[in-house]
Amino acid sequence: MNKNKSKHMTPDNNSDNHSETNSESHVLVVELTNEKPLSHWRDDNTLSFENNVAKFHIPQSTDQNQLSHLFNTQKVARKLVGMSPKAFKLVGNWSFESQWHFWQGAYSPKKDIPIQFASLTSDEKLKLEALIKVYRWSKSLINETPENLSPQELARKTASFITELAPDNVTFNTIEGNDLKKAGLVGIYNVGRGSERPPVLLELDYCPNGSDESTSVALVGKGITFDTGGYSMKSSVGMLHMKCDMGGAATVAGALALAIIQGLNTRVKLYLCCAENMVSGHAYLLSDILTYKNGVSVEVVNTDAEGRLVLADGLIKACESDAHTIIDAATLTGAACVALGDHYNALFTTDDDLAEKISKISIENHDPLWRLPLEKFHQDNCPSHYAVTANSKPQPGGGIGGASNAAGFLSRFVDTDNKRWAHFDLAACFRDSGDSLFSAGATGRGIRSIASFLCDQ
Repeated sequence: MNKNKSKHMTPDNNSDNHSETNSESHVLVVELTNEKPLSHWRDDNTLSFENNVAKFHIPQSTDQNQLSHLFNTQKVARKLVGMSPKAFKLVGNWSFESQWHFWQGAYSPKKDIPIQFASLTSDEKLKLEALIKVYRWSKSLINETPENLSPQELARKTASFITELAPDNVTFNTIEGNDLKKAGLVGIYNVGRGSERPPVLLELDYCPNGSDESTSVALVGKGITFDTGGYSMKSSVGMLHMKCDMGGAATVAGALALAIIQGLNTRVKLYLCCAENMVSGHAYLLSDILTYKNGVSVEVVNTDAEGRLVLADGLIKACESDAHTIIDAATLTGAACVALGDHYNALFTTDDDLAEKISKISIENHDPLWRLPLEKFHQDNCPSHYAVTANSKPQPGGGIGGASNAAGFLSRFVDTDNKRWAHFDLAACFRDSGDSLFSAGATGRGIRSIASFLCDQ
């Protein structure tokens, strides 16, 4: 077990200095206007060009904070990025949200195009800088190659980034390799033991008001830095983008970081369950039975249903804390993507009040999610002849209702009688290829909602 007390560190603000450019001759001006395009353009064109100015046309009556407008703004940014400008300058009456969504559309993992934003209040400017800083970090983490992002490196990068934001208020420790087995963390240990690079549990404590303060929320993130599927091996196409399988860890870590920048004043604990799901002579096998610290035994019927196995350890640890609310996030099931596509994250909880609060926050933050069913009976939808439960159904994709059944499995490891709990299945966390809203790679969906929830405690 490695323990570290955070030391004073100066945040690296270099990543935030991309909002302005001094080379005006190389700037593409993007003007937001209520005027119609010139006569040689169709009246319903959203985008037109006059000299070196790209004009983004919106009707006078448009509410710039409506999701439809914000999506159109992202689409305009994506179109302009495709023309390979050197830099952008936004002019006109841009709202804060429009400018934030323009940045999201303009973001690319291959190139960083500087943006000179339109006029903002000082508070809005700080808010925008915080969003860009955190989203850029989270996206780069998810987009990183699996060779460069081992479980240990994921834990190290996360602890370093959050510590830099609040050096006097953060402590953390890691449990690695065989120490996980000794600690009874059988899910993380067994999923990760087939790799040469050891699995890791990161425990991080943000405590702004002294060690006697009670914990408000515990965050748990799935951190599978690469997922081959284990002996239930994925196809080459199915495995290609599995560097994103640590998206849950990056999402909850990013949410905590954003909340800290925004002035989070309550204690939050973070648990990242980090492992590589690899094939080797030491990898865990189909029909293995894992017995968790809470007494629940699990038969492994699908080694590609590994995310729920590592999350179970994190949820048990979160329940051992004094947090009144637990939130976990994971790129957990293809079934959630089938149900919702890639625009919405899936929300699961048995607490209607909590679901209503999170849903309201997601709407306010233009961060789409949708609640899917979770009932007590979903716990019994993965039966086993040899253990309390199996980790899935031995069917492709976990069979029908796979996302709800996965959430039901997780609920076995949460004290729902005494804790509020919500599970985010991150269907919208990543794009295999670019589309009209996002570049290929990480989207950041979920970060802003969870951060706002933390600040609202």
